[in-house]
Amino acid sequence: MEEFVTAINDIIWSNALIFMCLGAGLWFTLRTRVMQIRGFAEMCRLTVGGKKSDAGVSSFQALAISMAGRMGIGNIAGVATAIAYGGPGAIFWMWVMGFLGASTSYVESTLAQIYKTKDAEGRYRGGPAYYIEKAMGLKWYALVFAFATIVATGLLLPGVQANAIADSASNVLCSAAGSCDAFGGVGGVKLAIGIAVALLLAAIIFGGIKRIATFAEVVVPFMALAFIVMAIVVMMLNASKVPTMFADIFSSAFGAHAAFGGIIGQAIAWGVKRGIYANEAGQGTGPHAAAAAEVSHPAKQGYVQAFAIYFDTMLVCTSTAFLVLSTGMYNTFRTVRENGKEALEAIYTGVPGLQPSEGAQFTQAAVESVMPGWGAGFVAIALFFFAFTTIMAYYYMAETNLTYVAGTRRTHPLATLLLRLGIVGMVVFGAFHNAKMAWALGDIGVGLMAWLNVVAILILQKPAMLALRDYERQKKLGVDPVFDPEALGIRNADFWVQRKANNGG
Repeated sequence: MEEFVTAINDIIWSNALIFMCLGAGLWFTLRTRVMQIRGFAEMCRLTVGGKKSDAGVSSFQALAISMAGRMGIGNIAGVATAIAYGGPGAIFWMWVMGFLGASTSYVESTLAQIYKTKDAEGRYRGGPAYYIEKAMGLKWYALVFAFATIVATGLLLPGVQANAIADSASNVLCSAAGSCDAFGGVGGVKLAIGIAVALLLAAIIFGGIKRIATFAEVVVPFMALAFIVMAIVVMMLNASKVPTMFADIFSSAFGAHAAFGGIIGQAIAWGVKRGIYANEAGQGTGPHAAAAAEVSHPAKQGYVQAFAIYFDTMLVCTSTAFLVLSTGMYNTFRTVRENGKEALEAIYTGVPGLQPSEGAQFTQAAVESVMPGWGAGFVAIALFFFAFTTIMAYYYMAETNLTYVAGTRRTHPLATLLLRLGIVGMVVFGAFHNAKMAWALGDIGVGLMAWLNVVAILILQKPAMLALRDYERQKKLGVDPVFDPEALGIRNADFWVQRKANNGG
């Protein structure tokens, strides 16, 4: 089974997907005239503004929900895994993907706002399935994305997050010999952690989008800032090693490093792969939350979601990278073939015994090396909040696509209940399952969504570009931009046409 899952993962995450994501980000950067630099001040201004309504959440709440989805174990374990497979150079390519991904996030999030709608209960809904149907007219393609997202975010991805929570917590709780015997060993502790996380998740997701938004609004900024501060402290304590760390990142990124130069291909592949996994630009997850925001112009939320990529990649993911690299607490392997099979050969060993799939433990070892006795516990707590809020956001994405499948009808209560029970069950299952298998299943989910969404937004980019130019034009006139799709020649943006009619426009 594990070999089959790995084979499927290798097909989905071929070089074609990696270069398509990089190419899309570069193309959108050029088409938007580098809006992620030109519009940085506007991103910051819009992020803290906005209002909510009975139908939608505020721009900041939408950002918090999308950040909850982005800021998961990919920010802690995933970054360490990228270093394990690609060396320090993987971080440079992660930065490249983050910079280019900001424009990709603008496009997909603006499209989600343009083609959003209200569900049977009067709440804003939107995302790739909605804009694929409305802008492309391909209902079957939209349904494929919707079902793929329900499976990925409702079944495959939650297990990855739960597995990381259980691994990091058991690493702290069971560090002493015999300390977990009363619970049936490490496996029993992981099962208990999985059940506890599942119960807490149920208490939130059964409260709907408003409870999810409120929880994310409070928890996400706090957990991110606490982790960033920890990284700064560790780097200050290892200040003498920081210049070498930067030299390793840039030299190995271009194949010039003596030890890591031979794995430049792995550095690019894993930097881009983990960049996409962590910030989710192009994957199609962020647009679901973006569509829920109450704004006067779609480009506003596009700016906000572009900022989300900067915050996620350039601050949070980079904090993990600097923690690990500045302390030397990482292992790097090259892939070799032995007797016709792939095997890992160590290039650098800073934490003997740890495998690439145990990414969170590299981060724990990094903090422990500077602050013995409580560093591992801090990372375990941070990872719990990162992973838990991500699982919570995954449920919202799955529910949104379930609503899309229901169409104009109210989603059947049984379908919603089964989805909730399914994601709660996968949290328990993933908590004690094999880490390598969990990551492979999660990668399949991410990759499948990315394939479907990136192809769609490359075809559908024109409305997002029109919205950007319209927003900039109105800003130059000194007015608060208001969206009128008919004036721009954008069809099937029914929500905005109806809003204009209701406002007497």
